[in-house]
Amino acid sequence: MTDRNVFAVDAVVLDIEGTTSATGFVVDVLYPYARERFGALLASRGAEPEVARAVAQVRDEIGEPGADAARVEEVLGQWVDADRKATPLKTLQGILWAEGFARGELVSHFYPDVIEVLRRWHADGMQLYVYSSGSVSAQRAWFTHSPEGDLLGLVSGLYDTENAGPKQEADSYRKIASSVGVPPARLLFLSDRPGELDAARAAGWRTLGVRRAGEPYADADFGDHAEVPAFTGISLAARSSS
Repeated sequence: MTDRNVFAVDAVVLDIEGTTSATGFVVDVLYPYARERFGALLASRGAEPEVARAVAQVRDEIGEPGADAARVEEVLGQWVDADRKATPLKTLQGILWAEGFARGELVSHFYPDVIEVLRRWHADGMQLYVYSSGSVSAQRAWFTHSPEGDLLGLVSGLYDTENAGPKQEADSYRKIASSVGVPPARLLFLSDRPGELDAARAAGWRTLGVRRAGEPYADADFGDHAEVPAFTGISLAARSSS
């Protein structure tokens, strides 16, 4: 390890897909799980506030204010196929995933190196946050129902594209920094996507690319961002006393 991967920070913000967890699990397990249930959700629970708000957002995005449930379901399926990070899609997926986790039908995935490191960082007093395109409800369920039990107590806050903004826009990271009350230069963002790292750096954050074999961005150009193949390659210096 070199000093390039030693970070003096007060908080770490984690991406999920491709960083803490395998993208393949999300694509091959979670996406089909939700897709099979969109129709029933829209048909039986369309009046629920969260569902209704997401449906309205879908209609706004496609410019079809009169789109019925069948049309909305069709669009959701198209967005899944295109891996769109659309907020209403993530909201509806999150509702279904959270229920699947709660029923024991789903258990989240973490790379073998991740959980032990997160527990150590938390024990050392490091603040941990999550910023993922998946909804906050999905993130909460993900950390609550891990293969090693409830990990939600390790994280101090959850951010998604609705409460923070798009992940490749610097203003989203400025908003998170303001929310957590940590100076940008004392925040470290871990992600497998160069565009997200660029946005975080533009907001004044420290950045670290996670390049995992077999992930969609494994061969991406991380530019001059430091990078590691696993969390065990990261060293966090003692927090500042100020």
